[in-house]
Amino acid sequence: MTFLDLARRNALRKPLRAVLLMICIATAFLLYGLTTSFLAGAQGASAASEDILGVTSAGGRTQALPMAALSPLASIPDVAGVAYVTRLRGFVDVEKNVVAVSAADMARLMDVNGKGLGLTPVLLSAMDMARDRVLVGRALADAQGWTVGQRVTVTAFDVARQEGGRDWRFEIAGIFEGETASTDTYFMIARYEYVNAARARGRDTVDAFVVRPSAQVSPAVLAARIDARFANSASPTRTQSEKQFLEAFLRQYADVGLIVNLVVGAAFVTLLMIVVNTMIFAIRERTFEIGVLKTLGFSSVHIVTLILVETSFVFLLGGGIGLLLAWLAAQLAGPELGLVFSPAVLVKGAAIMVSLSLATGALPAIAALRIPVINAFRTR
Repeated sequence: MTFLDLARRNALRKPLRAVLLMICIATAFLLYGLTTSFLAGAQGASAASEDILGVTSAGGRTQALPMAALSPLASIPDVAGVAYVTRLRGFVDVEKNVVAVSAADMARLMDVNGKGLGLTPVLLSAMDMARDRVLVGRALADAQGWTVGQRVTVTAFDVARQEGGRDWRFEIAGIFEGETASTDTYFMIARYEYVNAARARGRDTVDAFVVRPSAQVSPAVLAARIDARFANSASPTRTQSEKQFLEAFLRQYADVGLIVNLVVGAAFVTLLMIVVNTMIFAIRERTFEIGVLKTLGFSSVHIVTLILVETSFVFLLGGGIGLLLAWLAAQLAGPELGLVFSPAVLVKGAAIMVSLSLATGALPAIAALRIPVINAFRTR
């Protein structure tokens, strides 16, 4: 029997206890995988760029910026490209079915962030056939069951039309995929000139400018330069990276990252206590066997390694099952729930798995080392 065989047999010597432990571990890592995947999807953590800058009003996102700021913004040194976006939030059919529409100049958007969104010249040419045509993100199209050529009506929450009413009718010209699986594609892209001409108020304003810095400048330096340029104007600005912009937007409603970390942390602390307690009882049951191993010449290093490998076997098997279930859930329901099981989620989960296995095995291993051989034999 090899050393690994001995550790495996010790871990599975009481199958029911081992299975229950693995279920606890799998449940904790399933919770970790789902919550962290949701956080990655909601924040676009793996896709949001640190290089693309968003310029909004210093007074908050509810205040618009004038279109007249476009020329001064584009003239700032090291600004390689500028696009602008007006957001229209509403619902389709029922109020719970909320969708977002970003109205933009398509050529400028293609220049600034076309690669990240997965825009192509073919998609842009399809938009030119009519002013009310839109591009729909893959996640939104899959969730709604929409196809190219279909007409949809979005009832806006707060953007009324000039002729009255809040119904905006669009025709789907194409579907953009996004550069990666974690790119946010749960929205529509409309033509700015169409929305701007038809809305009842707020004409010739935008919600945000999107800036692509030149290669030789730091985004943080350029952000400070932009805000300094508009500091004394009628519309002072706040410039952030795309990632900071998304995180700040989510914090308007709740600190999602803090909530996720608290939930996952509580699950892992509970798991740590359960496994440590179970392993200590398991070591006490094998007091005589540990005394025999010491008598046969097993060193302290061998005994500690044996126990750590035993706990690692249980953790890796249970944790692997939990992460696999989280990955399957993200594949099956990812677009609808915003789950993105990225490689970063997997790597972090594996690191937590290894750390917890070592932490839970350390205390039982120390307890095993402190058992005198004579006392161990007296248990029989």
